Amino acid sequence: MDSAASYLRDRADDTAAGQVLGLVTGLVDAVDWLYDHWYLLALVVALAWGVGEIVVRRLAARASAERMALELVSSRHFAPSLEEIFRRGVQLARASTAMPWWAPRRAKAVQIRLRADGSSPLRYRIEGPAGGQRLLSITPFGPDVTVNRARPIADEPRTHTVRAEFILRGKPTAPLREVPLTPDPLQPLIDAVSDLRAELGDLAEIRLDIQRAPKWALRARRIQLMGAARRAERREAQRAARWLRQDAGGIEDSLTWQLQQLLSDKPAAGAGRRLVMPPVPRRVEPAEALGKLADDDHLVRVQLLVMCASNTEGRAQARLAQLQAALDVFGGRSRWAMRGWRLGPWRIGADHWPTKRAFERRWNLGHCQPPRANWVRLEELTGLLKPPTMHCRLPVLAGDLPTFEFGDPELLLQGIYRGPDGRERLVATYAEETLFEVGVGKAGGGKTERALAQAIGWAHAGGGLLFVDPHRDSWPRATTFLAHEALMRRIALVDLNGLGANPLVSSWNPLGMHHGQAAHEVVEAITDAYASALAWDDATAPRAITILTAALAVLVAVNEAACQAGRPEDQATIFHVRALLTDAAFRKAALATVTDRLDEETRSWWQVVFPTLPPDAFAVVLNPIARLAANPITRAFLGQPVGVYNIRAAMDSRMVVWVCPGGNGPTDRLVTALLARDLLRAVRSRRDTPEARRVPFRPYFDELITLTGAAPETIAAMFEDFRKYRCQVHGMTQLLARLPSPVRLSLVQNASTLATTAGSKSAIAPITAEWGDDPSPDRVATMERFEHYVSMNVHGRRVGPVQLRGPHLDAVFAAQARPRQVPVLEQAALANAGALPLDRLIGRAAEQIGRVAAFLAEHSPATATPVPLTKEEYE
Repeated sequence: MDSAASYLRDRADDTAAGQVLGLVTGLVDAVDWLYDHWYLLALVVALAWGVGEIVVRRLAARASAERMALELVSSRHFAPSLEEIFRRGVQLARASTAMPWWAPRRAKAVQIRLRADGSSPLRYRIEGPAGGQRLLSITPFGPDVTVNRARPIADEPRTHTVRAEFILRGKPTAPLREVPLTPDPLQPLIDAVSDLRAELGDLAEIRLDIQRAPKWALRARRIQLMGAARRAERREAQRAARWLRQDAGGIEDSLTWQLQQLLSDKPAAGAGRRLVMPPVPRRVEPAEALGKLADDDHLVRVQLLVMCASNTEGRAQARLAQLQAALDVFGGRSRWAMRGWRLGPWRIGADHWPTKRAFERRWNLGHCQPPRANWVRLEELTGLLKPPTMHCRLPVLAGDLPTFEFGDPELLLQGIYRGPDGRERLVATYAEETLFEVGVGKAGGGKTERALAQAIGWAHAGGGLLFVDPHRDSWPRATTFLAHEALMRRIALVDLNGLGANPLVSSWNPLGMHHGQAAHEVVEAITDAYASALAWDDATAPRAITILTAALAVLVAVNEAACQAGRPEDQATIFHVRALLTDAAFRKAALATVTDRLDEETRSWWQVVFPTLPPDAFAVVLNPIARLAANPITRAFLGQPVGVYNIRAAMDSRMVVWVCPGGNGPTDRLVTALLARDLLRAVRSRRDTPEARRVPFRPYFDELITLTGAAPETIAAMFEDFRKYRCQVHGMTQLLARLPSPVRLSLVQNASTLATTAGSKSAIAPITAEWGDDPSPDRVATMERFEHYVSMNVHGRRVGPVQLRGPHLDAVFAAQARPRQVPVLEQAALANAGALPLDRLIGRAAEQIGRVAAFLAEHSPATATPVPLTKEEYE
């Protein structure tokens, strides 16, 4: 029985041993077969990998189709803190995971796109999962950054395109260089694209993909780094031990050591060489070996792709080199380097097989497959996690400030801009947006030359303008470039300087009604002009204002009657105020003629109040008129019944009118005040024309200090009201502080263009204060002659202040210079203004009192209501 059991056990053991042996033999045979048919195994593995890759790509493409895009636009005062930028980085990292569970990791990323294509210096876009839109739309930057939903960008194909992928080189655990926020870390990148030319098809774009680090990849990377650190430490210990043994052996074999042993009283304790203890490898500290990878917090993987394109050969390659140099700013012990291999003059990278297709797939679909070395902490990306700040110097591109084209009525010349690449171009603003303009600067700084260039360009484009220059220097400067036959019929010169023995003078009757003005508007305009020039108001000179208003009401009514009778040459002028107040017969005839044309209050004043006034009450009204009459130029200009000057007609017919009042004395100030108030009345009268049919008109006021001394409230009202009537004012002055407060406040408040040349710091400070002292008064004060700092409005936003060189007429409009035609232009300009010899006009003015008296005598009713006489007149 025992032997049978033993037999069975032996048989079982033999069977088990046979099975094991068979299994081993089968495995050996399988391995041998696979070794002989290895290609089949490779084919299966490759097929499995290919199928898996296809599935992953399809899923990733499907997930990428649901991406969204946001565009961030920063204001001029955007100055984020490090904490705000870091919080934005945390948002981006968190938003990268807002994908469906089935989405492959390569699709779980947020992309920062920095793009320059000529439309703006640098467009800052965020693209990522659609589920992260709410998270990314609310930024920690506050109101200084506007987040807009962005549309997809469709690029036209360029002739030449270069691509590059950047990876981190250097010590893999070392951080990138900590770049300060001032100046902006984006400044090198913006400088690299500042000379981009959209007309050549230039394009540059940087895409930074941010992806949260997978735990297993980070763990594997740490194991790899720790192993590398331990191996490096062991190699270092072995190297030290080897050098130690060599040093010890060298010492014992030296002659000095042998002589020392022979001369020593005590021989060496042991025979042979001394025992050398090799150094023990020191312990590798994880924090030291792993560096920035030691902690899990805020650690991300990044992918940096760059593409440059152009239609001109060589520009794309040069742009890529500029961007590569700009990225060097972020380099320290770790740096951004272009991925690829260099073979002599050739570089094999993202533009070549086999990596080109993978680059294009990641570029087009937004997939993130970063190299294993591209691990960074959010703090290292500080400069790229925000749009440009206030510390960034942005170039002015054609999309920001259009290039001036001669003859284009939509553009208004501003100056010469020198780009970062040294190219110069004439820049302009859109005429529709340039509502009011203020130019400040010292005498001879170029502000008048710039205004002349702008006015000449506007005139050649078909625009109407009024250039008021008290000193007349601008007229001979501009005539060379305006002497074109097409312009001569539109140019008129009103010159009150009286040059020559018998100068030609134009004419204007402020009281004239032959142009169809409203009577009450004419009376109000002249009264306000007097009050402004003579500093009258309701508190200091109420009686003078009342007397002048009543007198003008009568004379305007007389002129209405003369025009209705078909006798406009019998109209009264401003000089008939004296006859109306002091000549009883003339006053009786005038009042009798126009009694039914006056309102009840005016008639009552003449009947009740006027007789009670003493004679000396009229002196304050008559003295300014006497000064006007004593000057032959002003008497000739204002003493004509039918004046030619009509600023409302000039506006509507796109005339180019040059007015030179003749100085800044009391008489000149009164004439200037009359002209300014008439301009205000004429512009406001355009309310009878639909807005779409109002012809744009541009008054230019040189020497605002002189002009506003005569009519401060009028000039201030122009800067406040003219926009509504499509009349845009341009003013120039040496000092803002010298202007009256209402004018200064209106100028600065409503100026769409603000410009200054060099000058004293105290004079420049009010302008630079409007720019937040950037540039500072010190910088502006040291500018070269003809240099300007200008802030402008383009497409509803402010551009600048930008440093421009003032346009010099001889250079900018050299092709339009016609010096031989200047005499013809002057004759045509005087003829268009109806200018006649001075002596002839004075003779007409002297005869006018008789013509008006005769007209009144003819049209005075026989049964007119008697007008009470004053006591003096009765006697």
